[in-house]
Amino acid sequence: MSLPPGPEAVVFDCDGLLVDTEVCWTRAETKIFAAHGHGFGPEQKALVIGGTLEKAGEAMAGYFGRPGAGPELAAELLELVRQELARGADALPGAVELVKVCAAAVPVAVASNSPRELLDAALASSGLASFFPVSFAADEVTDAKPAPDLYLKACAELRAAPQRSVAFEDSATGTASARAAGLFVAAVPSLPGGTPDHDWLGGSLADPGLLRWAAGLGHDAR
Repeated sequence: MSLPPGPEAVVFDCDGLLVDTEVCWTRAETKIFAAHGHGFGPEQKALVIGGTLEKAGEAMAGYFGRPGAGPELAAELLELVRQELARGADALPGAVELVKVCAAAVPVAVASNSPRELLDAALASSGLASFFPVSFAADEVTDAKPAPDLYLKACAELRAAPQRSVAFEDSATGTASARAAGLFVAAVPSLPGGTPDHDWLGGSLADPGLLRWAAGLGHDAR
């Protein structure tokens, strides 16, 4: 399926889609798993990717056989990711150009499952912050992804109908959220071999077809 012409808004996930923060998260997660006597590979990454810190803490507690330790592990992960992000995180290929062209034509926003602190750090480090006067983090809604709250809140702030808006996501958790909110779902998977629910599937934000689509938004937008 092709990307729809003339959307009322475009809403982007952040981690693993716009900004190469998954490297930071993976280094932090590897340290925690190692501290508890476990290796960290694709199977373990699939347990924690795309969810909130709280969900990651719960997943690790279950995997480590430490019931009730979720909040402690989530706090540990937050501190480690904070340290990693302090070293900087780059925009992923194609992200800056795509966002710039979209933002010049239609309202854009970020809907992220990261807490506000980490979202702001990622956008600032990557040079994308100035394109997003509207952004929402997991700690600013009642239910984060895969619930639809973040996307519904972003569309409401942009005064756009969800059914006439496009979401860009990289994880199954994120695409489930966008789907539940009623947006057109464009997926660029960050995990090799992963194929989350989607209406449009691409390998990178640097896909030439994406930029052509974005360049046409100014002519089709309301």
